[in-house]
Amino acid sequence: MTAGVEAVSSATLEETRHGCEVVVCGRLDVHTVADLRARLHEVLDQGEGDLLVHLAGAEVGDATGLGVIVGVHHRARQLGRRLVLVDVSPRLDRLLRASRLNRVLARADGVGAPATVVPLTA
Repeated sequence: MTAGVEAVSSATLEETRHGCEVVVCGRLDVHTVADLRARLHEVLDQGEGDLLVHLAGAEVGDATGLGVIVGVHHRARQLGRRLVLVDVSPRLDRLLRASRLNRVLARADGVGAPATVVPLTA
């Protein structure tokens, strides 16, 4: 059941479970992140618990695309929630590993898969 699909410049955000799960498709770059960030913040404000963000159809085009993910992660933590990245592409996986964000951001491989995060070490 689809709660709503909203176009965000050349990226789209589909809220599949109100306040709990979204699907992001398209290119995340300097031209799309402002609208996407605002919409993700709205979704965060409306729900509780983990926010699952499916990224199989998304392409991080530049540093601002990665930055919006980090920003939403921080906002989720401020609200007592957790951002969980689902179905991350191999390219985004490489970016997360290169930036060591894979140590901070929770990930799940698909629907029903447990979210994991590698704890930071001193």
